[in-house]
Amino acid sequence: MATGKMTATANVAFLTEPSSFDPHRYQTGFGNRFASEAVPNVLPVGQNVPQRVKYDLYSEQLNGAPVISSRNAIRHTWMYRIRPSVAHGQVSRAHNLNTHIESCFSAANSKVEFVASQQSWDPFPIPEVHDPSSASGGINFIQGIRTVGGQGDPTLREGLAIHIYTANASMECSAFSNNDGEMLILPQQGRINVQTELGWLMVPPGEILVIPAGIRFRVLLPDGPSRGYIQEIFGTHYELPEFGAVGSNGLALPRDFESPVASFDVDETLWTITNKLAGSLHNCQQHHSPFDVVAWHGNLVPFKYALGRFVNMANANKDQADPTIYCVLTAPSKVLGVSLTDFLIFTKKWITAEDTFRPPYYHRNMSTEIMGLVYGKYGGSSHALDGGGLSYEASYMPHGETYDTWKDATTRELENVVICEDTMAFMFHIGVPMYLTKWATQGEGSRTLHTRDPRQWDNLQAHFIHHLDEVNADLEAAGLPTLSCN
Repeated sequence: MATGKMTATANVAFLTEPSSFDPHRYQTGFGNRFASEAVPNVLPVGQNVPQRVKYDLYSEQLNGAPVISSRNAIRHTWMYRIRPSVAHGQVSRAHNLNTHIESCFSAANSKVEFVASQQSWDPFPIPEVHDPSSASGGINFIQGIRTVGGQGDPTLREGLAIHIYTANASMECSAFSNNDGEMLILPQQGRINVQTELGWLMVPPGEILVIPAGIRFRVLLPDGPSRGYIQEIFGTHYELPEFGAVGSNGLALPRDFESPVASFDVDETLWTITNKLAGSLHNCQQHHSPFDVVAWHGNLVPFKYALGRFVNMANANKDQADPTIYCVLTAPSKVLGVSLTDFLIFTKKWITAEDTFRPPYYHRNMSTEIMGLVYGKYGGSSHALDGGGLSYEASYMPHGETYDTWKDATTRELENVVICEDTMAFMFHIGVPMYLTKWATQGEGSRTLHTRDPRQWDNLQAHFIHHLDEVNADLEAAGLPTLSCN
């Protein structure tokens, strides 16, 4: 019986080149129907399920959409693997693996609540390498997920969840499958080396990784402890936003997205598979690696994207655009033409608009805004935000820059300037009200919450009053009643 490990990688035609920073090769494109094989001529020709696959491999399909769907909506992948994934032991609840993951966001869940006030968290602490709260002394990716908030419920295939993760240990002989939804992962500190059923992806801070629901993966930490952000969407998929009047080019270019190539292990040691279903974790064990897919084809595929490649667009001569002009990915809701969430990125760009208030204007927004900072210095609201931290603005609640920023922006001489230099901030622009978890507002996560100064706006001036003489002169000239000065 084999006990060692062997790994094969796909042939190199039409693939990216590896480097010392990222040793993996990738297929490029967004939404493609990819095909990859680690051993030549394994993929069946002209059919998906031949009577006998080469080398007696097993055919297995993963569907990410209802079987009866429009052709454009179909998301699936065919895998040709050493053993089918059904070959595992008894599945049982993993009660104590992680008790901080939430998926039901309603008044029926006592662990979540609506919060109207602005919230801002300092960087969430990364556990020490030898954490006494862990029996093994380490916290891996699955154990380190903490839910900050969300909306909806994966059992309804509608809504989303926002999490952070902190980890100091790699996932050794363990794999994770999120059956609830698609995960967008943004490392903020430390690269994550992610092995999936379809191949490997190395994701450093400044890149994002999207893993479809049902794909098994594990997270290794080549740089040591890691921290990052997760947006999980239920019952839908991330898409590129429509261009509209922009035309054919700009924003995130499809060719800059990268997906893995087939890679497999021959490993007959004991593995633990953790499945997340309706927010609860379920374990099973098997005496072989889940990463044994020799070849595959389809469009339900993990992908990554380097955010520094985003092509920014802005108003050239006057006024401001909505921040959604910086949209990298969007996820549609069940309401036609309305997004569930937009993922926005703020990186280096020129600002050239004349006679324009350049900081974010004061606004109230039907959307919920969740912001994070990968690196650099954040500007864009009256709260503080550091790398690894997070902020929250509730639906329709007012927010904007400080009064001091307003004074500077309305009086300074405008020049063409670069903003967000050496900075990468992001926003989850969520089209629905959101619940926050009590872990984030009252529990362990609240230890990093900022206490808002209730006198923050005491120095704000109503400058209109200082111009009453001019106002009255204009009113009088127009034949209108003048204002009294009480």
